Amino acid sequence: MLVLQLVVDGLVDGGTYALIGLGLSLTFGQLRRLNLAYGATAMLASYLGAAAYATQQVPVWLVAVTVIVAATLIGWYVEWMCFARSGQEPDQGGAPTFGAPIAGADGREVVALASSFAIWMQLEQLAVNLLPQHLNAFPSLAAQRDWSIDTSLGELMVRTDRLLLALLAAALILGLAAWLERSRTGLSWRASADHRVAAHLVGMPVARLQTAGFATACALSGLAAFAVLSLDGQVTPMFGMWMLLKGLVAAMLGGLGSVRGVLWGGLFLGVVEAFAQSALGAQGREFATYALLFFVLVAPWKSGQALVLSAGLRG
Repeated sequence: MLVLQLVVDGLVDGGTYALIGLGLSLTFGQLRRLNLAYGATAMLASYLGAAAYATQQVPVWLVAVTVIVAATLIGWYVEWMCFARSGQEPDQGGAPTFGAPIAGADGREVVALASSFAIWMQLEQLAVNLLPQHLNAFPSLAAQRDWSIDTSLGELMVRTDRLLLALLAAALILGLAAWLERSRTGLSWRASADHRVAAHLVGMPVARLQTAGFATACALSGLAAFAVLSLDGQVTPMFGMWMLLKGLVAAMLGGLGSVRGVLWGGLFLGVVEAFAQSALGAQGREFATYALLFFVLVAPWKSGQALVLSAGLRG
């Protein structure tokens, strides 16, 4: 029974990790760049929502809107500062040319990565200056009671709020993947990401599609941040780093750039963490996360892409 309980707990938490990693995976799929300011963007947006909640007593729905809109606007700033010109530059004839994938890093990629790290520090400091306290209240939507399911093996406990969040993440990820495959705009996004020169030559507004994709990814980070914090009821200065770490591991386990893959990566991470915590405690849970990150970084790469544990299509 303990094994079943741990699997259920891991899958429920894994849905949260998948939602967090979705924006990172979408950013890499659109720009072929890793946005290190991803967690800090969500953190500053969350602090703005927490400040509005604490000072103006705004309703929960308005806090959600504030966090999502703020994350989108901050994302535009990050894209303009770090990535707007990192993927294209004019050649001698005036047409834009595009950089190589991140596996073969050149000067532009290094500058973009370093710039996103610098912006990470900037955004995090702004958040801390806005609310200097270590713990800051956030509107809570946590369920007061858990579901108790009687099985032949014993009683199974399920947190209803976490379960609903995991189902929301799965529906959003699968819906976005289908939209990228079947809609005209989604196909344009994929074309501008996978074949940028060809997309430019046929008249696609590659720069605008890139900016729209980046802003959408940041809006998803705001949605994920609100969903997570509304169940915890508080936000701390460590939240940005936590979001980046969990999202990055989930995205890399599923194949960085794969929309469907981030779902399976998040679920796998959640189950591994659940078993690690049961065996080794809270510190073992964090150790398992860093161990998985180390594994996906040093594992043999295939065709220049990170380890893929799913058959999800790239989006």
